[in-house]
Amino acid sequence: MKISIPSYSFHGLMEEGKIDVFGYLETIRHRYGIGAADIWNKMLASTDSAYLRKVREAMDDRELVLANLCVDGPHIWEASAAARDKQHRDGLEWLKAGEILGARTIRIDVGVKEDTITDKQLDYVAKRYREFAKRAADKGYRVGPETHWGASLNVDVQKKVHDAVDHPGYGVLLHIGHWIGGKKQADRGDEMVAPWAMHTHVAANVCAAGPEDKMKMMRQAGYTGYWGVEHHSAKNEYAEVEWQLAVVRRAAKRIGDKA
Repeated sequence: MKISIPSYSFHGLMEEGKIDVFGYLETIRHRYGIGAADIWNKMLASTDSAYLRKVREAMDDRELVLANLCVDGPHIWEASAAARDKQHRDGLEWLKAGEILGARTIRIDVGVKEDTITDKQLDYVAKRYREFAKRAADKGYRVGPETHWGASLNVDVQKKVHDAVDHPGYGVLLHIGHWIGGKKQADRGDEMVAPWAMHTHVAANVCAAGPEDKMKMMRQAGYTGYWGVEHHSAKNEYAEVEWQLAVVRRAAKRIGDKA
């Protein structure tokens, strides 16, 4: 059963100074019995190679793989050329960090704040993702955006970017059900992305509604990755994660998940 718990699920505890990345790794391995880390980059203290190797060693000691490195900060698009160049440099730095950590997928967002994308934006975004995807494929991982904010929440934009990039090293982190346009569009988006999804976020609202149908649909569409059990409230995090994890585990059992 392939399940991970994003470290963002504990961002409230992190902000209170009660957990760091090493405590997170210990927690998921020994409190929840999970075999895959899922690191939010804001929980990492640095991109210094020596520090990252310590994090990698801590994962290896606990027999953890890194399902996803979720990068907030650098994204692809900015209005000015200088800002785009800065985002690109920072993105490359985080790709290197993910490679040191052994990430199987890396999320870097589109960056377009509006709900739609212009031809100019699409050309640039696709060019950068194609560059990243070629590097990722050569090194054995996948990279791409999440259905997260701005234009990435638009089903049609995700399709345009995917088709324009057109590379096997590219994928989407599907935050299940998280789209603009209401439930009909959300269902359409989930079904569209499922065949090229590289990772997932299964939030509390999806767990409350019952994730079985979505999980079954994704496996039938060919998704072979991890179920990323992500909590967002920053409150009562250990217990909330435990509940969501139990729901996803139960759903995986009920659909006969063998991925």
